[in-house]
Amino acid sequence: MGDAECIFCRIVAGELPSTQLTSDDRVVVFMDINPVSHGHCLVVTKEHWPTVYDITDEDGAAAMAAARRVALAIRDGLKPDGLNLHQSNGAVAGQVVPHFHVHLIPRWEGDDTGIRWRSHPGEPGRIAEAADQIRGALEPDRGATRN
Repeated sequence: MGDAECIFCRIVAGELPSTQLTSDDRVVVFMDINPVSHGHCLVVTKEHWPTVYDITDEDGAAAMAAARRVALAIRDGLKPDGLNLHQSNGAVAGQVVPHFHVHLIPRWEGDDTGIRWRSHPGEPGRIAEAADQIRGALEPDRGATRN
């Protein structure tokens, strides 16, 4: 299943070039052509899943397993000081290509990457309310427990 208009589907199909690192039956990993940092690469599902809301558990697990495998290779090969894994869903969250993918972004002390957000102390009642709403929407087979 692919989307003829999707740049990642076209890369997966071999219609567009990429600097590929590895692939398996569910994902392909290639270098980002607009890197945030040296070594920035993408883990992309071979199937066209627009967001994490759409992806199968199997493809999601394969993407995370590949992300870990490549993260270890980045650590050993490039020796960064850290690494960001980044995954966005929807334009408002910064998703540019509507095809599920995970960014692996090597980080070095003092870099100007700027992947930051501001957190604020939460109000306990609102945190509990959000938790209850999320728990209520969890599928029963997901094993939700309340602590």
